This record gives sequence, C-alpha cells and structure tokens, in this order.
Amino acid sequence: MKLLRGAAMTASALLIATLVATGLLTHSSWSDIRDHSAPPVTSATGLYFTLNDMDAQLANQLMLGTTPNLAADRRTAARVYTGRRTEAAARLRDLAEAAQGDPTAEKTVARAIADFGMYEESAARALLLSDQAGRLAGKTDPGALAAYRSATELMRTRLLPEADQLVAANNNAFNTTYSATTDKLSSARIAVLAAGLLLLTVLVVLQVFLTARFHRIVNPALAAASLIVLGVLITATMQISGQQEHLRVARHDAFDSVVALTRARAVAYDANADESRYLLDQLHAAEHQQDFFTKSQQLMRLPSATITDYDAWAGAAMTAYRTDHQDLRFTGYFGDEFRNITFSGERLAAEEVVARYRTYQQDDRHLRSLAASGHLTAAIQYCVSYRPDASNADFAQYDKALQKLIAINTDAYQQAAAEGANSSLSVPLGLAAAAAALAALAVIGLRPRLAEFR
Repeated sequence: MKLLRGAAMTASALLIATLVATGLLTHSSWSDIRDHSAPPVTSATGLYFTLNDMDAQLANQLMLGTTPNLAADRRTAARVYTGRRTEAAARLRDLAEAAQGDPTAEKTVARAIADFGMYEESAARALLLSDQAGRLAGKTDPGALAAYRSATELMRTRLLPEADQLVAANNNAFNTTYSATTDKLSSARIAVLAAGLLLLTVLVVLQVFLTARFHRIVNPALAAASLIVLGVLITATMQISGQQEHLRVARHDAFDSVVALTRARAVAYDANADESRYLLDQLHAAEHQQDFFTKSQQLMRLPSATITDYDAWAGAAMTAYRTDHQDLRFTGYFGDEFRNITFSGERLAAEEVVARYRTYQQDDRHLRSLAASGHLTAAIQYCVSYRPDASNADFAQYDKALQKLIAINTDAYQQAAAEGANSSLSVPLGLAAAAAALAALAVIGLRPRLAEFR
C-alpha cells in the first residue's frame, strides 16, 4: 500500500511538473512572438513603405518647381518627405536593435543604413539644385534631375531590395518561431496525457487493491482523485489545443494578411511614385509607365490585362467574385488577402479596397492622357492635388480603405495574442494545483487503511 501511495505521489509530481513546464513554455513563446518576432516584421514593412513614399515626395517637389499656383502642393510634399525621412531613420534604428546577434540581419541593416545616408545626400543635392534653378513645373533643371536619377536608382536597386529582404527574413523568423511553438505544444500534449494516464492507472490499481484487500467497494477520496485526474486531462488537452488555435489565428489568419497588405501598401506607394517619375523624367517616361504597370500586377495580378484596360479587368474579376466567392480570378497581394478572409467585416473592407484601387487606376489613365496631349502642367497638378476627384485625393481614399483592412487584421492578431498569453500560464498553474489536491486526496484516502496496521 505504501508502495502504491509512493507511486501515486511520484505520478502526481510528474503531472504537476509537466503542466507547469507547459505553461511556462507557452507563456515564454507568446512573449517571444509579441515582443521579438512580430515587431521586426512590422518595422521592416513600415520601412519598405516609408522609403517608397519618401522617393515619391522627392519627385513631387522637383516636378512642381516654383510654379506659384502649385506652391501649396510643394509645401505639402516637402512636409511629408521630411516626416517620412524621420520615420525611416527610426525604423532603421528599430531594425538594428532587433538584428543584434544575427550576423546576416546585422549586415543587411548596416548596408541599408549606409545606403540611406547616400540617398539623403543625392536627394538634398537634387533639391538644392532645383531651388537654385527656380524653374517652373515640368521644366526641371537637368542637374537636379540627374541628382534625382542617382537617388532613385539607389532607392530602387539597393534600398528597397534591402528593406524587402528584411521583411522576408523577419517574417520567416516569425514563421519558424510559430512552427517550433506549435510542435512543442503537440509534444507537451503527449507528455501531459502520458503523465495523467500513468497517475490514473496508479489510482485505479490502488482502488482495485483496496477493494480486494479490505473488501471496500469504493474509496471516496481515491474516486474523487480519479475524477480530478480525468478533469485535469480533459482541461489540459483543451487548453493546449486552444493555445495552438490562438497561435494559428494570430499567425496565419491575421498576421499573414497584415504582412501581405502592408507590403501591398508599400508597393502601391511605389507605383504612385512611378506616376511622379513619369511626369518628372520624360526621357524615361516609358520605363516608368511599365514600372507602374508591373507594380499594379504585383498588387492584383490580372494575366490578360494591359495598362489601358486594367481597371476593366479588375471590375470583371470583382463581379465574378461577388457572384461566387470561390471564383477568384486574380492573384498578387490582393489575391493573398481574398484567399485568407476570416474576420467580421473583412470581406466588405477588402472589396472596398479594390473598388478604390480601380478608381485610382482610372485616374492614372486620365493623367497619362493629359501628359500625352501636351498638357504636362495640368497632368502634374492632377497628379499631386488632393482636391476631390484628383489623383492624389483618390489615392488617399484607397489608402484609407487599405489601412482599415489592415487594422481589422491587426486587431484580430492582437486579440488572439492577448487571449493566448493571458491564459497561457494561469490555466496550467490552476491545473497543477488541482493535481496537487488529488495527491492530497490519495494520502487522505489511504490513511484509515494504513492505520489498521498500527
């Protein structure tokens, strides 16, 4: 009897240790995800977006020149450029801190910081030469234009690829953490079940022994302990499965969409910059127009579309989708999102993004028709203006809709992560306390029988 009691105590201790270890593992994993895995991804996607808008605002300032009725637009472009430059520097500092201990990431961030400094030098030279020349809109000084070409080439061939590399590397690291945590929780479930079943087996053997030796049908304390073990096992299994579900929702349902959509936002701003480059640098206008279309296809790939009928193909694809949500005729970042719609209000928000994007695409065709017909100043004003129905105003509406969609997924990620983290330690510790209580019940149940031998 003492031997069986000792076995019950040992099995109880093993179950308690397994439950506590599972709780500590889950709590630590959530802390790692929330504090170390997700923030660098957000910083990297933020850097990618900020760099793109910086270059767009630089092009806008140069393109607008000193034309009096466009002075307010130039001041707006200058203000936004300064804000984006400050934001980019902050993002680089965050990424440098996050990269510590990872030699590959440290080198990438170091290169990006150095290239960012070189970009700022070329941009400052372009703005200085433009101010000194004092030319009107559409008549940019050749020296300023050459300096801008140098800056934007650096941006497109080095800075943006480096930022995108940081997005991919940090996102892959997050995926690795998620996969490792999911696998560890699966192993923890097996360990908890093994420890619990061992304890339950010992209690059953003990109950059978008492029945045979003392002719007692049921020992109430041991029966209660057995029921508690069953309750602990069921609850622990549900807890671990619930944690895996919180992880899945946070990572795949929510954060996958956040990454796709924030990358889409950055690419859209780069495409918007291509419009400014198209108007600023007429010598390379065809190249910039092709770049705009390439980025449009990155956002919403429509295989049969051309730059002149892109919005029509997008409209046809959305009509088919509304008829049958399984009929998705586009890929790209928008396609990634439409294939991962999960949360309340997300579908309507996604459809609104595409609707606003189509309007912006129509604006692009109008802008190019103005430029092609010789009305370059009117095209420039239409491109940068925030007045109703102008290109930048419609782009701002698109961006507002996109940010709303990102917020839906960001909130879902934060909610799933908070719910998972809040219960990651409290529930296992409560179950461990229950396991300690059943050990006490086993001792209490055996005490009267052991007393008979004194």
